[in-house]
Amino acid sequence: MKIALAQIAPALGNIEKNLELHVRAVEKARRKKADLIVFPELSLTGYSLRDLVEETALDPRSDPVFKKLKAASRSLDIVVGFVEESPRERGLLYNSAAYLSRGAILHIHRKVVLPTYGMFEEGKIFARGKDLRTFAARQGRTGLMICRDFLQAGNGYLLQAGGAEMIIVISAAPGRGSTEGTSFASSRMWELMGEALSFFSSSFVVYCNRVGFEEGIAFAGGSFVFGPDGSLLARCPSLDEDLKILEIRPGVVRSARRRMHFHKEDRPEVVLEGLRRIAQNHDD
Repeated sequence: MKIALAQIAPALGNIEKNLELHVRAVEKARRKKADLIVFPELSLTGYSLRDLVEETALDPRSDPVFKKLKAASRSLDIVVGFVEESPRERGLLYNSAAYLSRGAILHIHRKVVLPTYGMFEEGKIFARGKDLRTFAARQGRTGLMICRDFLQAGNGYLLQAGGAEMIIVISAAPGRGSTEGTSFASSRMWELMGEALSFFSSSFVVYCNRVGFEEGIAFAGGSFVFGPDGSLLARCPSLDEDLKILEIRPGVVRSARRRMHFHKEDRPEVVLEGLRRIAQNHDD
């Protein structure tokens, strides 16, 4: 199976231009025989939306933009980031990720952790997602997270306990700090989480971050894939757009789980009971 990391720089608020960018990347990945292409957080809209958020909201079940993406997904699976407004919840806008496959939407994840401090204003404009769950895809059970969701260890555990064989994270993480190399210092925490989660869940972790500049913010890039043994399989450069193609063997998940035993030893019922106790005594 081949995965394509589409590390792009979306145009802020310009869905038409961004859709063209997606279609071109999908076609390039298709020519390279990719089975799955992953785009960053809010890849159809750009990140710093503020008063643009309502006019860029889409209903993925009926909008013409998604009709084109569904058609493109007949040749390979696609993960995109967008602003979602469901007809059943008018007025509520979500920072969402959609997984498209074989001409249909297979799964939608709504971002759970909405940073609202410093440069981040997500809690002011987006409604909060309520769950994380896995779903069946061609590479096995798969889970989606969006950016800050990934940095909460409990979220990764929920997908691990749900049997995820691949965890896909889409992101719009800015770059902060410098290193001796060409990457940002802040990129290290994303890689640390990717390494730890892939190793202890015995899953592939696919992280796609955006690049480019918006309102003085530099987005870091540095997208990566970790294998189910915690090994780094691929990394994109910082700052620059890239389409990284990586071939993986989903069967190595089974081998890693037989060797490492973490899944055999997992006790989600113990975790659940402990969390109930903590929640009941939270104010004590």
